[in-house]
Amino acid sequence: MVQLHVKRGDESQFLFTTTVDVPVEELTKQVTAVYNGRLKVDRICSEMEELAEHGVTLPPNMQGLTDEQITELKLRDEWALKCVPSGGAEFKKDEIGRRNGHAPNEKMKQVLQKTIEEAKSLISKKQVQANVCVTLEMVKEALDQLRGAVMIVYPMGLPPHDPIRLEFEDREDLSGTQAALQLIADSEAQLWWAAKELHRGKKLTEYVGKNEKTKIIVKIQKRGQGAPAREPVISPEDQKQMMMYYSRREEELKKLQKADDDSYLDSEWADRHSLKKQFQGLGDIKWGPR
Repeated sequence: MVQLHVKRGDESQFLFTTTVDVPVEELTKQVTAVYNGRLKVDRICSEMEELAEHGVTLPPNMQGLTDEQITELKLRDEWALKCVPSGGAEFKKDEIGRRNGHAPNEKMKQVLQKTIEEAKSLISKKQVQANVCVTLEMVKEALDQLRGAVMIVYPMGLPPHDPIRLEFEDREDLSGTQAALQLIADSEAQLWWAAKELHRGKKLTEYVGKNEKTKIIVKIQKRGQGAPAREPVISPEDQKQMMMYYSRREEELKKLQKADDDSYLDSEWADRHSLKKQFQGLGDIKWGPR
């Protein structure tokens, strides 16, 4: 199986396996699906961390308002009594006024936090160092774990406006957010390798040959952004090791240079005739005017 090290810019994303006979069109779709799926998991995990701390989100017309403004406008959260966490709620006010403050108890909070950690580790960028390839099935498994944890803590479900529910139902609206800039639509995705675009309509073997044990670095980006920067000749880690080596070598040369220094021979204690001069009374003679 061909192993792809997928990057966005210079940042590692994940490892992905495929075959040399795969059409580039299909490969691009698969890689893009995993890439966007990992972003979805990260977004849900971020929202679930807030859910564990401050409960479900308020209706859009109540978010960001103070208690006085809500009272003055006579607004009411109809979902506050419907979406109560299992085991009861603990009030923890959300200072930014985005969530209702009815947080899960400590036991249910731990359920959410533990699941978040497990889901993140499943699709983490650290899997690259561990040489573990990420698949679309692993992304779906992470999403299922998160969905299951939310159902345990909120068996009645989340409000229809809650971003976590919207993400699970693929109804999220990311327009105008930073998250939208990270996403790459399937129709806009491009894969690059060795400063060459992998054109749809061709097969991977036309670029990398027929060796199924090939390992390459591919970069994913949006169409129209031009060729990504080439990979450095040596990796940052190798460069760091080289700099450390030359630094140690320079220190060793300085020590050797000091060891070869013979200026100490001009010192009084290094004069081999000093004892003779003392007996002859010549030890304190100075030349020149006093």
